[in-house]
Amino acid sequence: MAYKKIEEYDADITQQLMEHYRQTLSLLGEDPQREGLLKTPERVAKSMQFLTKGYSEDGAEILRSAMFKEKYQQMVLVKDIELFSMCEHHLLPFYGKAHVAYIPNGYITGLSKIARVVETFSRRLQVQERLTVQIRDCIQETLNPLGVAVVIEAAHMCMQLRGVQKQHSITTTSAFTGTFLKDERTRAEFLRLIGFSKDII
Repeated sequence: MAYKKIEEYDADITQQLMEHYRQTLSLLGEDPQREGLLKTPERVAKSMQFLTKGYSEDGAEILRSAMFKEKYQQMVLVKDIELFSMCEHHLLPFYGKAHVAYIPNGYITGLSKIARVVETFSRRLQVQERLTVQIRDCIQETLNPLGVAVVIEAAHMCMQLRGVQKQHSITTTSAFTGTFLKDERTRAEFLRLIGFSKDII
């Protein structure tokens, strides 16, 4: 086989999480020893480690791994980047898409690295507002571009499954630096390219 994907989990952390999830199942009134739940603590322990793997990743390092000198000084936009994250308030998912743009100032990065940065900060316990700013700041501080723009649109299961139970609500957050903050025409072009009216943000 030419390619094999291997997932590795910390055995000690996995074991400790499994014990907590067995106890959680019991506290919820379930029997952790019944057939359908026997492997659930292990599955959830591994799942949570995957969903929070961003804590062990460095967004700046990802960008620098494919950072190239380039004279290009027009907008670079990667839009509709799928994201999945976990709300830190209820440990329920929120999911949607991110639109990320920057204007280079001597350096560009690989396009996939922009998506990787979104993934890195998404795979942590988050609030959407902080996630938006972390993506922006990582790109700004690492590439030092003329400006960065980030817009995230997401649905939150903590609003859909519990509490207010509004199934179709979408939360939009934005964060800008440099040219995108100061130049209305540049910001308007970005918003038009991602399908937003310039009056929305």
